[in-house]
Amino acid sequence: MIDLCELTPAYIRGIAPYQPGKPISELQRELGLTHIIKLASNENPLGPSPKAVAAIQAALPDLALYPDGNGFDLKSALAERFTVSRDRIILGNGSNDVLELVARAFLGGKTSAVYAQHAFAVYPLVTQAVGAEGIEVAARDFAHDIEAMIAAIRSDTRVLFVANPNNPTGTFIPGPILHEALERVPHHVLIVLDEAYTEYLLPEHRYDAVSWFESLPNLLISRTFSKAYGLAGLRVGFGLARPAIIDLLNRVRQPFNVSSLALTAAAAALDDGAFLERTRAINSAGLAQLTAGFKRLGLPFIPSYGNFVAVKVGESARIYESLLRQGIIVRPVAAYQMPLYLRVSVGLEQENAAFLAALEASFSEAA
Repeated sequence: MIDLCELTPAYIRGIAPYQPGKPISELQRELGLTHIIKLASNENPLGPSPKAVAAIQAALPDLALYPDGNGFDLKSALAERFTVSRDRIILGNGSNDVLELVARAFLGGKTSAVYAQHAFAVYPLVTQAVGAEGIEVAARDFAHDIEAMIAAIRSDTRVLFVANPNNPTGTFIPGPILHEALERVPHHVLIVLDEAYTEYLLPEHRYDAVSWFESLPNLLISRTFSKAYGLAGLRVGFGLARPAIIDLLNRVRQPFNVSSLALTAAAAALDDGAFLERTRAINSAGLAQLTAGFKRLGLPFIPSYGNFVAVKVGESARIYESLLRQGIIVRPVAAYQMPLYLRVSVGLEQENAAFLAALEASFSEAA
């Protein structure tokens, strides 16, 4: 008897599913712990924007109704924020959804996509899922080698994925350098600039990629409300591009792909500048606290421009398990070809301190 699963395309059977960070509830079930600190998924330790919470509460009576499939209110708020027209905006069930729409619209058999080593795992996943070939370009000191990535583009390449800052390494390409490089990308290639962590950049590092559309008609900017805006549980992201690109993405987008609560909360969070500034301040202080702790422990780390930091701990599997037993969840990154590292999200001051104490204790166990 033929197993129908064996009849699926080989490129589907060959996909290694994305492994998310361990949830708190799972660790509670496994070890029976009652106090757990999760620093694994780059979530906002402050929680969601208070304005977003208030907007959700006001919207609860309308849960029996389908959401606005075109996301008019959120698109209007984004259009005003970025000074673009609504037809330049695509909404997604998280920015992952936008990345998948790109793959479905622009990739397929006999095409390829270029991305960096140590870059977000979703890039190769969505590429492989549509039968396209992934071209992974070796990183330079854990960072995108943008020149090598451009050189790797072939005649069949249709998408170039660039994360800035990058996850899980936290590395960053300064705006002027990135812009100059991207201007040399052939126009038959869609540039996907993933800015999931751009809100965490310090003022001296910020740049305005939206202003690049005139010189880069093949640019799509992807962003999310999951990180700095604290709405990871609602799954809402968006993409910005010229109308013709957005039109193609909408052709493969599922109707009602963003829930009504997500639409409402995102629009409210976008208007909460005070919350965003507090988030940035907490993150800057937390990064300084973590990296100072790593220096004290003699542990190398990759300087980060996001809300996380990758630290070299050596026996990462053992250290990870030791931290779990102490009620601390961080992120193993061996799947990113970084077997000696763990990625740690920035938490509140007391959470960072608890992690550093647990990390030191983990090394003492082996002494």
